[in-house]
Amino acid sequence: MADVTFRDFAAAIMKGDVDGAGAVLQPLLGLPPDDARSAAQHFHQQSTAAGPAFMGKAMGLRTAIASGSDAEISSLLVDCFGLAGAPLATALATLKPRA
Repeated sequence: MADVTFRDFAAAIMKGDVDGAGAVLQPLLGLPPDDARSAAQHFHQQSTAAGPAFMGKAMGLRTAIASGSDAEISSLLVDCFGLAGAPLATALATLKPRA
């Protein structure tokens, strides 16, 4: 897969393509396929339930990566993607070099 961005993830979510969104998350968050799909499913459920307020929170991840602490980034990864344990640690480690 060519270089992907969170914009590609958002486009897949907006189309309701959870499998495609999961495939995009794999390289973005460094997750294996099953964890990435679960994260995409969590994101889709949350965005459907909370609407624009949730999307605003999700967009805060970019700011947190650029200037936030590990705790702030981790909190958003938990809220937005339902990550915990090893997948959370992997995603945090994958995102940190982007800052």
